[in-house]
Amino acid sequence: MGISLSAAAKARVQQFTALDESALGLRFGVKKMGCSGWAYEVDVALDQREQDQVFDCDGVKVFVDAASLVVVDGTEIDFQRQGLNANFVFSNPRVTGECGCGESFSVDRAAI
Repeated sequence: MGISLSAAAKARVQQFTALDESALGLRFGVKKMGCSGWAYEVDVALDQREQDQVFDCDGVKVFVDAASLVVVDGTEIDFQRQGLNANFVFSNPRVTGECGCGESFSVDRAAI
């Protein structure tokens, strides 16, 4: 399946990577936390790690570590602005539930 970026997310990543010539693209993954189990991590990728899977999204590289890939495979990343707030929004087909505050999510354990 892979990872995909909306046009808005692609433009936002390009803004950030243009600020640092050592930036390779976007690093996307998850960490265990919250009441539902997982939270997304988004950062500028400064290196390619041995376990990374690299996705080319219309010229923007997205680096995902192998452990995170089983949780985020198939995710579409969007970037949205609402008033003064701006953030990445994730559409992940593996999500089976979210916590009430929206900070963490769960996936079917059979998928991981």
